[in-house]
Amino acid sequence: MAVGRKGGHSGASELVFAALGGIGEIGMNCYLYGSGPADARQWLMVDLGITFPEGEFDPGVDVILPDTRFIEDEHVNLAGIVLTHAHEDHFGALIELWPRLKVPVYATPFTAALIKAKLAEQGNRVGIVINEVPVQGRFKVGPFDLEFIAVAHSIPEPQALLISTPEARVLHSGDWKIEDTPYATGTRTDANRLKALGDQGITAFMCDSTNAMREGRSPSESDVAQSLIDVVGKCGGVVAVTTFSSNVGRIRAIAEAAAANGRVLVVAGRALHRIIAVAQDTGHLPRSLKTLDQTQFGQISPSRCLVICTGSQGEGRAAVARIAQGDHPHVKLGQGDTIIFSSRTIPGNERAVGRIQNKLVERGVRLITDADALVHVTGHPRREELKDMYGWVRPQVAIPMHGEARHLAAHAELAKGLGVPKVLRVRNGDIVRLAPGEAAVIDEAPVGRLFRDGDLLVEGDSGTVRDRRKLAEAGIVVVSLVLDGKGGIAAEPDAILDGIPETDAEGTEIFDIVVDAVDGTLRSIPPKRRSDTGRVEEAVRRAVRSAVENAWGKRPIVKVMTAIVD
Repeated sequence: MAVGRKGGHSGASELVFAALGGIGEIGMNCYLYGSGPADARQWLMVDLGITFPEGEFDPGVDVILPDTRFIEDEHVNLAGIVLTHAHEDHFGALIELWPRLKVPVYATPFTAALIKAKLAEQGNRVGIVINEVPVQGRFKVGPFDLEFIAVAHSIPEPQALLISTPEARVLHSGDWKIEDTPYATGTRTDANRLKALGDQGITAFMCDSTNAMREGRSPSESDVAQSLIDVVGKCGGVVAVTTFSSNVGRIRAIAEAAAANGRVLVVAGRALHRIIAVAQDTGHLPRSLKTLDQTQFGQISPSRCLVICTGSQGEGRAAVARIAQGDHPHVKLGQGDTIIFSSRTIPGNERAVGRIQNKLVERGVRLITDADALVHVTGHPRREELKDMYGWVRPQVAIPMHGEARHLAAHAELAKGLGVPKVLRVRNGDIVRLAPGEAAVIDEAPVGRLFRDGDLLVEGDSGTVRDRRKLAEAGIVVVSLVLDGKGGIAAEPDAILDGIPETDAEGTEIFDIVVDAVDGTLRSIPPKRRSDTGRVEEAVRRAVRSAVENAWGKRPIVKVMTAIVD
């Protein structure tokens, strides 16, 4: 699909950038770089992640994925997909969307192993071509010369990505922070290499904005490890800890806190078992790490048990949610026990996490969060770290990414204050020319969301989820009509009302109001015209919706079904 142009030089080779997700939101990171003339670009995708639904806004939705239709139309020109690290918001959509793209995937050994583990759990139904690239490796994908650069983050092998083309050199930060004392599997951000790149010249810098509103520097993961030992040591009964399953360094810290306090580590949640196995296979956790499965929870005395659980973000099917409800088949928490939320709530998940925490407290469980003790640190840079990075890289152009509007705005103001010559605030779908010439938005690509709804992927702008929102707000009325072949009324109309009050303010049953509206509408239509069932159903639908609105003040969904009998 050829993209129309609003600027630039016809036929000239350019480097362009576009986000299909990840700008204006936390999660669903999916970025494109295009090199060459406008009508013959080669594309590179960086990351392909998911985000999670926001409760009542996305009822019934399990996961949200980026709509990749733009690059699907261009897939013959897509050279490959590069993954910066193995967090779900950066690689979680790969398995489901790869069949639409069918291009090679490039990832570090840990990320590649985690993809393969997820594929194996699903029966290896998708034959993804995965190319392992060493940490800090250099490689070529189509016209793109690429280099992984080590950064610190809350998962093994996070990498920034240097993208070099004939037109420009771009640094894509991925997720990062500056970590002087990385813990266990952690790495330091390679300041020397970043300074060298700054000396050589960086055209544009696409940078993480998650903590751009937070002053100071991010605390160290090593400090959390020591704090967890102290916090667990002060607890009686069962201790449970929930954290991001991908935070291998934190998992090791929790295991060491258990060992230091004479406790046995019990693992509750499939994602944690998967991560631990992959981390051991790739050398990021020792083979000597001993854990028990959740099925063995009842065999251990409470004072010797430390349970690590999935579900720190309020996921309804995860271990913590089931423990809070009291319906976990193996793990039980109650009076005298403690749960530590060793995580920060991702924006949008506050209500879900709050509900679970309240239920745990109601069960008599003591709750410890990062407001009570140093049990979590972020994996993203605060403002002083951003200042260091900009001082090292010194880009000509800065484009804040990976953040909501407020984070992007704070990041943009910071970059301007640091003297970056050009700072662009862009949105998902904006196509930005990075070089040659002045950086500017020159066009736009279609963007949107795909919803994983059970076993299906549906378009976010389809009526499915919209109807569910309406159902949640105003219920549904289903009307049944029975007519004969001549338009006569063969049986009394009937109705089913769900999610609607039984009576109006005067005590009249709304069912009776609905049936009266149906009956009056039918009798107002001459028998000969009732043969047009579509017209009849629409008239009844409108009448019922209006009648319920008059009685209740809300307009429900109304469905009308007609049966014709001889």
